[in-house]
Amino acid sequence: MTAVAEALEQVRSMLLEVLRFDDPAGWSDDELLAATASIEAVGRVIDAHRAACAGEIDERSRAELGSERLSARRGCRSASELLERVTQVSGAEARRRITLGAATRARVGFTGEPLDAEFPGVAAALAAGVLGADPASTIVRELDRPRRIADPVKFAAAEHELVAAATGDGGVAGASTVRCAADEVRVQAQAWAAFLDQDGPEPDDDRAMLRRGVRLGRARDGLIPIRGDLMPEVAAGLTRLFDAHLSPRSSTGFVTDEEAAHFDISGEQRTSDQQCHDVLAAVIETAARSGEHPSIGGAAPTVIVSVRASDLAAGRGAGHADGVEIPVSLRAVRQLMCTGGTQRVVFDDRGRIIELGSQERCFTPQQRRAITLRDGGCLIPGCSVPASWCEIHHVIPDVDGGPTHPDNGVLLCWFHHRSIDTSGWGIRMQRGVPQIRPPVWLDPGGGWRDSTKSPTRVADRLERRSGSAA
Repeated sequence: MTAVAEALEQVRSMLLEVLRFDDPAGWSDDELLAATASIEAVGRVIDAHRAACAGEIDERSRAELGSERLSARRGCRSASELLERVTQVSGAEARRRITLGAATRARVGFTGEPLDAEFPGVAAALAAGVLGADPASTIVRELDRPRRIADPVKFAAAEHELVAAATGDGGVAGASTVRCAADEVRVQAQAWAAFLDQDGPEPDDDRAMLRRGVRLGRARDGLIPIRGDLMPEVAAGLTRLFDAHLSPRSSTGFVTDEEAAHFDISGEQRTSDQQCHDVLAAVIETAARSGEHPSIGGAAPTVIVSVRASDLAAGRGAGHADGVEIPVSLRAVRQLMCTGGTQRVVFDDRGRIIELGSQERCFTPQQRRAITLRDGGCLIPGCSVPASWCEIHHVIPDVDGGPTHPDNGVLLCWFHHRSIDTSGWGIRMQRGVPQIRPPVWLDPGGGWRDSTKSPTRVADRLERRSGSAA
């Protein structure tokens, strides 16, 4: 063991003696925050040397060294793999350390003369223990491309200001300020990068146009992964849709104080990722229904699902959707039947079509407009999905004799329609008016009550209540 390794082992042993893992539970608030800041200060010193070692490993593992490169002599394909094996960190973390170390290590010119690091300001702050690896990596990542084309004086000013913002030394003003968090440094770094790039965003935009795309992966664990890269403006539009429907302040129409108190607990159990999925499902369903997209075989884009009648009657088995390689659950089949209707196709034992029925159980556009006016949006209280994104649910299923009529149809979003049989929410129709009953786990004593998000119906209800109170 080298002298440096021995010294670091002594430091590690001292830290283990001074700090116990469960100590924070016994500290006061002030002690907790002070210790957190001090531990982070020690961590910055460690981060700096982690990056320095990673950069040196990368330097000694250069491809031009051939079989003499350090990584090859240790049986690894790359500096990143060698670092992973030595440190047990992830590949992403190993690459981050190598990138930071390479950008902040002193260089040697072709003639042997010493050269400054690519990011000398970041290197100095790291060495002094005042800049952590997270903001340092952010600065390097955001400024690396414009560094190659920017005016050196302007680049040096940008690096200095960003390091000053991250370390709190005040920058050009000279006064001490509050340290900026890594995310704040990232925003500032992106602004500096745009300033330094005299060509503007057009080259990036051209590259982005070539790389844009969305693709569906192979089925895995009952799900179809989606991958790809969105143009910034497309991602911004999708983000705003998600924000609008995931915000806890999303409007659900005119609601009385009594109603707001009654459903103060929304019962929302989905993660934000799951909610984003359900918003996207509603967007896709709405787009297919709009009639504004190219038709397929003379009809709007329609998901074709096949299922055996015996499986459907028995409540077991699965269906198969055209275009995907894995089966879909009977719950999904019932939802699609409820929303898009059914068409009976009968095969003989050899697979020949011997009977082809007409389409059934589809609510007409006129019926949908009437139901939309009555319900105003997803019928489940607390759900902000608008009426235009909702599906129409048969309250009494067709197999039980339920008609395709506005008196038997209500608006539900994709998620609440999919989970209506298992969520515990009850829906019934009373003389053509939908009523809701919350699940027992949400409201043990809850009873049936009228439900609507139609501003006109809610305003009418308020007027009747105020008239009776007078």
